[in-house]
Amino acid sequence: MKRTLRTYAPGALALIAALALSGCAQPAPSTAPLTSTAESNTAESSTAESSTADCSGVSVVVDFGTLKADPLTECVDADGALAASAVMQTAGISTEGTVEYGDQIVCRVNDRPAADETVEVAGEASFTESCASMPAAYAYWALWVKSTPDADWAYAQEGLGSLQTAPGETLGLVYTTGTETPTPGS
Repeated sequence: MKRTLRTYAPGALALIAALALSGCAQPAPSTAPLTSTAESNTAESSTAESSTADCSGVSVVVDFGTLKADPLTECVDADGALAASAVMQTAGISTEGTVEYGDQIVCRVNDRPAADETVEVAGEASFTESCASMPAAYAYWALWVKSTPDADWAYAQEGLGSLQTAPGETLGLVYTTGTETPTPGS
């Protein structure tokens, strides 16, 4: 699915923030409806790879791993740098951080694992995710990035709340269980 996000130059954002703080802000301009093209993403990872290669903006890949949900692949139109959290929001993918670390740590994606969902990992104690602090070291959402469609995945060095993306890049979230950290679609 292809989505559009309006970006502003840094100076424009500072002006908008200054106006908002001074009480003189005008309502935010409305954006055109999100544009979308249907892309079903229940196929193999090769389908996800080819659809991200066709994206001229920022691609998003979500792999729910053992949470047993269909993977998601989205394309967000972008003409400049965007916050990773804004890319996810525009792609229609909801994320929830933790109480202690905010949106720097991803605790839930599209409400998974649910607050009442028992997470089971072989050889580990079952639990329900509270999103209070760091997730269990053996069951968490891993954030990955690719600089180009043909690049290798790299583990993100920043959290979703501070990571900046650019057109041509891909963001990946994988629900990781056990001792290995799989890449999206692996």
